[in-house]
Amino acid sequence: MAAAGVVGYLLGSVSFAVVVSYLMSRKDIRNYGSGNAGATNMARLFGMGAGVLVFALDFLKTVAAMALGRLIGGRYGFLLAAVGCMLGHCFPVFFKFKGGKGVSVGAAAGLMFHWKVFVIIVAVFFITALLTRRVSAGSVVCALAFVPGQLVAGIRDPWALAAGAVMVLTVEIMHRENIKRLLTGQEKPFRAGKLWPKRK
Repeated sequence: MAAAGVVGYLLGSVSFAVVVSYLMSRKDIRNYGSGNAGATNMARLFGMGAGVLVFALDFLKTVAAMALGRLIGGRYGFLLAAVGCMLGHCFPVFFKFKGGKGVSVGAAAGLMFHWKVFVIIVAVFFITALLTRRVSAGSVVCALAFVPGQLVAGIRDPWALAAGAVMVLTVEIMHRENIKRLLTGQEKPFRAGKLWPKRK
């Protein structure tokens, strides 16, 4: 069963923001913008198309990890793979443990848990982000909606709720600097960029 967690972690450690940014520019996205290897920083630096691509790839790796986890270890393997993928995404072994902030993984995990969880957290994200014009605010608040979304979806398994709580805590920790800036009014609104930097 532990193998499911390992598989989840290794798949999560494939940081598509780093891979795609290198293919597009021969540069590491973690050295630019917010320094985060995630879809938002990709969109900010390379444009919305690149951001959507990275989000989709990170989403799909999470779906694959959880599906494999279920095959390996059943229900518990499914949960371990979800947590493992989140930790791998944020602390990737292949990229010196500096990765993304887990929002794309959380979104995919929500869908894998139950479609209602996914709908709830996505709705909370867009409403919050649109009202505040801050993607980070949407990310922080939608993460907090994850476990309540599980309950609304009828999920009562304590292990599933615990896995959800661990994932939420990870996302909140990864956004700790954003939270500080949001509270002090220093967080800048999101603006998508153009294709940058160009490959040489």
